[in-house]
Amino acid sequence: MDQTGGRALAIGVKTLTVEQNKQCRLVLLHDSDGKVLVLLPAAKLLNLVSLWREAGRNLQPTRCDDALRFFGQDKLSTPEGQQKLFSLPLLIDKSIDDLKSIEIIEPYSGLSFTASKSWFGETTQTLSLGISLDDIEKVQPQGDDEAVITHAVERFTALRIRQRLEDTLGLPSLAPTTNKIIELRSDPAAGVDHLVPVVKVDPSLSAQVMSWSVSPYYAAPGSIQSIEDAIIRILGFDLVVNLALGIAMGKTLDLPKDTPRNQIPYWKQAVYTATLAERLAKKMPYDARPKPGLVYLTGLLHNFGYVVLGHLFPPHFSLLSRYIEANPHLRLDSIEKHILHVTREQVGAWLMECWSLPEEVCRGVRYFNDPLHEEADAFSQVVYIANRALRQHQNADGPIESINDDVLLAAGLTQQIVDEEIARMNEHDDELQELTRTLSQ
Repeated sequence: MDQTGGRALAIGVKTLTVEQNKQCRLVLLHDSDGKVLVLLPAAKLLNLVSLWREAGRNLQPTRCDDALRFFGQDKLSTPEGQQKLFSLPLLIDKSIDDLKSIEIIEPYSGLSFTASKSWFGETTQTLSLGISLDDIEKVQPQGDDEAVITHAVERFTALRIRQRLEDTLGLPSLAPTTNKIIELRSDPAAGVDHLVPVVKVDPSLSAQVMSWSVSPYYAAPGSIQSIEDAIIRILGFDLVVNLALGIAMGKTLDLPKDTPRNQIPYWKQAVYTATLAERLAKKMPYDARPKPGLVYLTGLLHNFGYVVLGHLFPPHFSLLSRYIEANPHLRLDSIEKHILHVTREQVGAWLMECWSLPEEVCRGVRYFNDPLHEEADAFSQVVYIANRALRQHQNADGPIESINDDVLLAAGLTQQIVDEEIARMNEHDDELQELTRTLSQ
């Protein structure tokens, strides 16, 4: 997996409209014996474990680009080609077994047509394949985030919680330099004079700062002679603190290995979300504007919980990746709840609180997928807006959906402002790609 920001297809397709909720979704799976089609209500999650158990085959979802290529064939635009499609083995959910004709949609390609049940061949099987989002919610553990995380850890690992949760999980401690940076980030009186000595005593951080200062995205005319020069003349206190803290956090844990195929690399999502969120924050009304530096840090760390999930639940993380591939139109947190009973936002924000990151950042990360929650604030809202806008441009993973008008109103932004800032940011895409490569090394 390219983690440096190279071109990739985002994991995620358009969410379903009210009309599409009445349709059935076509999914292409495969194993060593060949291809299989699955048909289930479009709004339901394809339950792979149930499918494997009932079908007796370890069928895996195809890559999103392979599905796009298969369902994008010209012959599938004709009724004859569509009917021939069902010469493949077919598994249908029992909830649609009594339908005579079925409105079908394939999310990756956008292929849609009406199929007659008479098209289905002799290899068709009726199984229990889908699960509704309401049913997923019904079995979720109750309590605050720590109680939910504890339940998930005890259920899906061999660990039993007997002491402080953060100690039990064996999560690494932050490096001394990182702790000092957190202290600086939380100290309103801290400035460049306090930051320079911290950077200088850490060779890795010093090299990073010098590298950032000559990056095409930040570089200014003239040569950079020293750490002081890089921070004072080019980067500034806020940017160095936030970048250093975001990188240190992101590299505390290894990036997961068995991720959804074709996903946008972790660091690309982090950099693009941070950059756009900061730009949007500067466009918000002055009296409601969150601190742009902390917004940047929130955006940089918004997906940190994804790395934590990979660390805590390695075998189940692989299963999670396959479910995301098979259900690209569903919210990522719904899929995580079904597999793990906990979400990346919950574990990410909880761990940041344990490490004493600024409260605004923790809250922004926790609620950016639920920006109208009573505990959400401007940090959650602006990162939500940036994330949803980037999904539409294949620069972030997750189902593609329109930005909630109520969130735009709460943030004092408009769709026009978002579109303008996306366009301005895209003018610097090469520089952002280079910054992404720099940060991921």
